Amino acid sequence: MQIFKETSRIDFIGKRKLALAFSVTLIVISIASIVIRGLNLGIDFTGGTLIEVAYQQSIEPAEVRDILTKAGYNDVLVQHFGTSHDVLIRLAPRETLSSAEISTLVLKELQRANPGKVEMRRVEFVGPQIGDELTEDGGLAMLYALIGILIYVALRFEKRFAVGSVIALIHDVIITIGFFSVLGIEFDLSVLAAILAVIGYSLNDTIVVFDRIRENFRKMRKGAPAEIMNASINQTLSRTIMTSFTTLLVLIALFIFGGEIIHGFATALIVGIVIGTYSSIYVASTFVLALGVSKADLMPVKKEGVEVDGRP
Repeated sequence: MQIFKETSRIDFIGKRKLALAFSVTLIVISIASIVIRGLNLGIDFTGGTLIEVAYQQSIEPAEVRDILTKAGYNDVLVQHFGTSHDVLIRLAPRETLSSAEISTLVLKELQRANPGKVEMRRVEFVGPQIGDELTEDGGLAMLYALIGILIYVALRFEKRFAVGSVIALIHDVIITIGFFSVLGIEFDLSVLAAILAVIGYSLNDTIVVFDRIRENFRKMRKGAPAEIMNASINQTLSRTIMTSFTTLLVLIALFIFGGEIIHGFATALIVGIVIGTYSSIYVASTFVLALGVSKADLMPVKKEGVEVDGRP
C-alpha cells in the first residue's frame, strides 16, 4: 500500500543495514590508517621552514625536489605557488640550523643547479611549539563545534535527533580524515578549515531532512516511523542532490584551476561533501530511528488550562 503518493519509491531506510555495514567498513579502515600510518602533517602542525623562490623560466616541482634531495634534504615538499615560475618549498625543522641558515643553504643549492635564475621571495618559520598549539586548538575547535551542534539540534528538535546528527558528523569527520591518512595527502590548517566547513555543510543537509521528518510526523496520521522517515528523505532528495552537485562543480573547478597550494583544501571539501550527503540520507535518520523516536516525541505540546466552551 502506497501511503505517501508524492514521494519517490527509493527505499533508503530499508537498506539501512547495508549502509551501516558500508559506513562501519569505512570507519574501521580510517581509524586503522590513522592509528597505524598517522597523518602527513604539514608545516603548520609539525613546525619547519617555508621558502618561496622564483625562477626566470618555468620549472617542475620534481626537478627542485631532486636537487634538494641530492643535497640531503629528505623531508621536503615542493609545489608551484601561483605560477609555474614560483615554487614553494617546505622543510622539516632541523635542531642544528636556524631558518635563516636553512634558507641560505637551500638557495645556494638551487642557484648552483640554475646559476643566476633563482630569486628568494620569502622565508617563514613555524616552531614546534606553535605547531603543537595549532594541533590542540584545531582539535578543540572541532570539539566545540560538535558540542554546539548537539545543543542546537536538541533545542530545535529533540535529543535523539541531536545524537543522530552528531553521530553523522563524527562519521563524516573520521572518514574524511581517514581519506587523507590512507592516501598520505598533506594535512595542514587549510584542510582542517575545510573539515570544519564540511561539518557545517553536512549539518545543513541533515537539518533539512530533519525538518521534513518532524513535519511529516505531525501531519501524517498513518505510517510507521520508518515509513515516514523514508518518505521525508525522498521528498528532500532532489534538493539534497542538486545542492551537493552544484557545490561539487565549484570545488572541482577550484581543485583543477586553483593551483597545488589549494589542492588539500578542495580535496577535503569534495570528500567531505560526498560523505556528508551520504550520511544525511542514510546515517543521521537511521540512528534517530534506532534510538526509538516516535510521533509523540515531536507533537506540539498542548497548553494546559485552556478550555473550549462549545455553548453559544
